Amino acid sequence: MNSKLLRSLQVFVAVTDSGSMSVAARDLHMTVSAISQQLRKLEHDIGLSLFNRNTRSLSLTEAGRIYYHSSKAMLETAEHAQQQIESLQDEPTGKINIIAPEGFGGGLLSEPLQKLCAEFPKITISLVLTDEPKDIIASSADLVLCFAPVSDTNFSSLELATWKRILCVSSSHPLAGQSVSSPQALSEHLYIAHRHIPDYVMKHDTLSEHELDEQRIDVNSMQTLIQLTRDSVGYAVLPEPEVRHLLKTGEMKQLFKDWQLPDYTVYAVTPKRDLIPAKINAVISCLQDLFSQI
Repeated sequence: MNSKLLRSLQVFVAVTDSGSMSVAARDLHMTVSAISQQLRKLEHDIGLSLFNRNTRSLSLTEAGRIYYHSSKAMLETAEHAQQQIESLQDEPTGKINIIAPEGFGGGLLSEPLQKLCAEFPKITISLVLTDEPKDIIASSADLVLCFAPVSDTNFSSLELATWKRILCVSSSHPLAGQSVSSPQALSEHLYIAHRHIPDYVMKHDTLSEHELDEQRIDVNSMQTLIQLTRDSVGYAVLPEPEVRHLLKTGEMKQLFKDWQLPDYTVYAVTPKRDLIPAKINAVISCLQDLFSQI
């Protein structure tokens, strides 16, 4: 199928599903004007209007509703054909859409991406970093990195690595200079937490469990949580691999090293397919290899 037509159909379906050209533009990494231009050209080629437009909303015309279902079917057929072609190729090739937690943008993916691009010159990578819940199907992701397996039978979940969480403060925070023996001392200081992570319970080999106080500040971004901790706003539970370099330089300090917090596991989630493209196998293999060394 003509690649330009496929792109126009993709734009049309994205606008229909989101009900907004601006949202579709963001998801497709396009400008709103480019989205509008694609829709006008599609309507010109068809000879009918696809949308009822006003200043606040878009809704499908009767022709638009008919064309939407046909467009979805054509895109699914084209995607299936592309997957079959890619699965026959020994060398990874094509575009890979990856969604990962925002904290991974702090450096965890730098080496894997560098290695993939060096070893496989025919692949391109689109990376989206977000800590917000993501609809895997709607996002058209080839691979999603997350902290829990997906129960949906349409997806496969593969364990990549298990890492530690630790309690941290900035080296300039008052807690860093105190000799504290009990987590009870934390109640005098501000606790910052990630909005999408459950409350933590600290455990000790010989002492009673300690549940951390209710957070005074919650954020929806791991990178922001790390930065606020670096800026001495408060203490936080952080993923050890993402702050290891800050601990080595002395910018951050780990508190209560003899207490344990729950570990977390990273999973690679992919749409379940009869034939897995070589590019997906290459990414998963690379991540498994490098994450196991962290």
